[in-house]
Amino acid sequence: MIFIIDSLNLREHADIVKDMFRLRKRVFADRLGWDVQISQGMERDRFDDLDPAHVVSVDDEGRVVGCMRLLQTTGPHMLSDVFSSILDGEPPLRSATLWEATRFCVDTDRLVSGRARNSIAYVTSEVMIGAFEFAMSAGVTDAVAVIDPVMDRVLKRSGNAPQGYVGTPKPMGKVTALAALMDCSEERVKRIRDFAGIYHDVTQPQTVIA
Repeated sequence: MIFIIDSLNLREHADIVKDMFRLRKRVFADRLGWDVQISQGMERDRFDDLDPAHVVSVDDEGRVVGCMRLLQTTGPHMLSDVFSSILDGEPPLRSATLWEATRFCVDTDRLVSGRARNSIAYVTSEVMIGAFEFAMSAGVTDAVAVIDPVMDRVLKRSGNAPQGYVGTPKPMGKVTALAALMDCSEERVKRIRDFAGIYHDVTQPQTVIA
């Protein structure tokens, strides 16, 4: 199930948000070895203080198993302030109808392979559906995301291929970073739903039949 958490309901979902930051720590610091800020077992950065929206997947036991951060591009964001070299000297993208998607991750320790509800592919698709549908409801037409080649292949396989790229790929630590553009559209959401077999409202709990 997907929770959309922003400044309006942050207190209501404080425990979920803490678990989300713990997942980010396990993925980005422990597994990927990124140079990120860790405090009290949680990974946070300065962009989390700019009132982003968090798209969080929670499993049937109430555990956070996936997440993504959505941030407006009209102010500071990672492509403009951290990964600006990708832009080759061009000005950063800024628009009220363009959001940046970052900090996407899933809990590969708790999720399985295949396409079942507790699979990596299912949760990845669920987060993407939740993010695009929420963005469209807010009047957002496009998204930009800094990704690596592995994520680029994942997006292409799951009906969520980028419609284009900004700037040129640049080495970032152990990986190559790309700035991918994606439209927020019903057609894109349909492709992701068809790939994953997800046709329900992802923000509503589903009955599990034994």
